Amino acid sequence: MANLDQIIDDFAFLDEWEDRYRYVIELGKALPDLPDDKKTAENKVQGCASQVWLVSHIEDGGADPVMTFEGDSDAHIVRGLVAIVLATYSGKRASEIAATDAIEIFDRIGLVEHLSSQRANGLRSMVKRIRAEASLRVAA
Repeated sequence: MANLDQIIDDFAFLDEWEDRYRYVIELGKALPDLPDDKKTAENKVQGCASQVWLVSHIEDGGADPVMTFEGDSDAHIVRGLVAIVLATYSGKRASEIAATDAIEIFDRIGLVEHLSSQRANGLRSMVKRIRAEASLRVAA
C-alpha cells in the first residue's frame, strides 16, 4: 500500500483531474479486501452514501498506543478514499491521529473540491470516526 508522502507526490505530478480520479481508483484496487466477517454493522461508517467499513487495531497497549486500520467500500472511488485515509492514519500513535485532520491533507492535494457533497461528507465521517477512536485511546 502506498504511503501518504508517495500519494501526495503522485497527486502533484498528475495535472488533470481525470488522471487523479483514476489514481484514486487504482489506490482502492491495491487496498486489501476486508474479510466478510469484518463487514459488520459495528464496523460500518455512518454518514457515507456508499457502504464503508473501518476496523481499528491497537498494536501496543501503552498510554499512547500505535493504531492500525483496515477498511473497505463497495464503491471504487470511495475505496480509493479509504486507502488514502488509511495511509494518513494507520501505524501512527493515537495522539498523532487525534491531532491530524486528513481533510486538510485532502484539501491540499485538491481532492475535496472534486468530490460530490455526499462523498465529501462520507470522507469527513471516516476521518471523524478514526480521530474519535484515537482520542479514546490517549491516556488522560
